[in-house]
Amino acid sequence: MEQMMIDIINGFGYIGIAFLIAVENIFPPIPSEVILTFGGFLTTVSNMNVWGVILSATIGAVAGALVLYYLGRLLNAERLERLFESKLGRRLHLKKEDVRRAEGWFFKHGNKTVFFCRFIPLVRSLISIPAGAAKMQMGSFLLLTAAGTAIWNTVLVFLGKFAGDAWGNIANYVNVYSIIAVGVLAVIAIVVGVIFIKKRFLSPRGTAGKDEVK
Repeated sequence: MEQMMIDIINGFGYIGIAFLIAVENIFPPIPSEVILTFGGFLTTVSNMNVWGVILSATIGAVAGALVLYYLGRLLNAERLERLFESKLGRRLHLKKEDVRRAEGWFFKHGNKTVFFCRFIPLVRSLISIPAGAAKMQMGSFLLLTAAGTAIWNTVLVFLGKFAGDAWGNIANYVNVYSIIAVGVLAVIAIVVGVIFIKKRFLSPRGTAGKDEVK
């Protein structure tokens, strides 16, 4: 996959970078660190320049984020509430109040969440979905997404430029950071899952509604 991405950047330049970053935002497993560090390296051996690479990568990131944002708009609070009130939702002990609680939290903390999550692998793409579901103001979403991704892109592109032929080492180091970040997120998800199960399935209040589901 890495060689294919390199070939696309070699063949299409800025357009290739924008396209790959857009796809990376929609399909997070694609490694943006390879795209950006290699793009930075290319500025030392071609007529591409650093700011052109950063701009094209940022445009691609915003385009990809918009796709997920509108996906979130389809999964709005009303639809989620209906899902939570369905038979499946009751079996999973989900409550429509959970949707409103999450929506309220996002209204309060959404701006900084969208911005800072752009620096966290995997989350930097997926955060666009709850932003859309919460109907975050488009202007704020675009501004914060562009600002966060521009910073991320600038750091990696300049690292690739300064590393030169050793750009692959930078990509490897960033990949290690990504693995650690995903590992931490997995641990947090497990802890949250255990707390949820204990509260909704094992506590007396959580088991009280079992007869209603039958």
